[in-house]
Amino acid sequence: SLSVALLSESLLFKIRIFWQKLSGEYIKNWRPRYFLLKTDGSFIGYKEKPQEADLAYPLNNFSVAKCQLMKTERPKPNTFIIRCLQWTTVIERTFHVDSPDERDEWSEAIQMVADKLQRQEEERIQCSPTSHMDNMAEEEMDISTTHHKRKVTMSDFDYLKLLGKGTFGKVILVREKASGKYYAMKILKKEVIIAKDEVAHTLTESRVLKNTRHPFLTSLKYSFQTKDRLCFVMEYVNGGELFSIYRERVFSEERTRFYGAEIVSALDYLHSAKIVYRDLKLENLMLDKDGHIKITDFGLCKEGITDAATMKTFCGTPEYLAPEVLEDNDYGRAVDWWGLGVVTYEMMCGRLPFYNQDHEKLFELILMEDIKFPRTLSTDAKSLLSGLLIKDPNKRLGGGPDDAKEIMRHSFFCLVDWQDVYNKKLLPPFKPQVASETDTRYFDEEFTAQTITVTPPEKFDEDGMDCLDNERRPHFPQFSYSASGRE
Repeated sequence: SLSVALLSESLLFKIRIFWQKLSGEYIKNWRPRYFLLKTDGSFIGYKEKPQEADLAYPLNNFSVAKCQLMKTERPKPNTFIIRCLQWTTVIERTFHVDSPDERDEWSEAIQMVADKLQRQEEERIQCSPTSHMDNMAEEEMDISTTHHKRKVTMSDFDYLKLLGKGTFGKVILVREKASGKYYAMKILKKEVIIAKDEVAHTLTESRVLKNTRHPFLTSLKYSFQTKDRLCFVMEYVNGGELFSIYRERVFSEERTRFYGAEIVSALDYLHSAKIVYRDLKLENLMLDKDGHIKITDFGLCKEGITDAATMKTFCGTPEYLAPEVLEDNDYGRAVDWWGLGVVTYEMMCGRLPFYNQDHEKLFELILMEDIKFPRTLSTDAKSLLSGLLIKDPNKRLGGGPDDAKEIMRHSFFCLVDWQDVYNKKLLPPFKPQVASETDTRYFDEEFTAQTITVTPPEKFDEDGMDCLDNERRPHFPQFSYSASGRE
């Protein structure tokens, strides 16, 4: 048996990793990697057998803390699967080694490290019982205690129109009874979130929404939970998706500059808060009633989509994935600048920079193909797009230590006053034609014409929580929130 102290030296074997699940599809090939397991739970991979000097730059970096292991003989003999954390997201990775003994050695070592980390965590909790109890109390404290107000529940709102619907739940236009203000309520099904391993992602989204305030990011007003639902009450943005509101296929460079500047301002803010957005795409860019950008993520796909249409409306659209994500490399802030490159290319060129209906061919294009430009683009526009769509994230525009400031200094944005951008002093090139706050003309009639069905509030107790919810609620600690104290 291996001692934990020797793990980092003893377990450096060549291992093959099966490509991860991306947007519901597999890229069916194996990639050789050298993996190193460390006593702190790091499970790091390299393309070549690393020398001492190379150890600081792994391609893969997972944590085996609280991981789950499974041995399998599919799709090849001597395969094992790890379900673990990468950043804040639960992921699954499939590995293949040359012999059953190698697989057993890896499995035992990974389990040994995971068990050791679990014991250390339990010891820390036992050593500080008071603080643990304080945390438990704080976790159960609802917003009525925090803000001296009654807890927000589903019965505090009138439910007006369905805005969107998908696997995890629905988004409804609601009116708060006390204030008369309109919000978009995102209602997610707990059991679906748990079954699809989206707990970590959902809690991350909740934390980000609670802790961010920026004019071009959708803001959170309240969050609360019921017996079987999580509810986000968010700013209602009714100007429609950025690209669907125009009849024109192509935006002018001036229009692109306006929207691009607001997106850069928002991403700069997120990066300064140590948040990587990772999901920039046109469907997540909305316009408010005045025509300013709002970055949002309802996290919902349309239901009932045919196979033929799935390619265009897939959640986590593959066309926007950066090369470093496809390569299964560790990635950082520069992934957002690739996303900016894709959306600004779409705005100015009227099409995606890389596209193929066959996802394997698409990924090959993203990794290998040079971008092509229409002759009509200016030199500055070509320079911006070329810089943002550099394959190597370290050489990409914005990929250096100055991050967004590199992009702000680019000649394409040379006449932009960035403080005026933040203060919304620039005149939007288009103002949505909304007649009132309840005007949903920019939302899909497939949804807005439907009758709303929401579980009646009387089925819940006075806190909006069913008494049988003890089993489900622990998955979502510290979820309740109100922005009232900050407004």
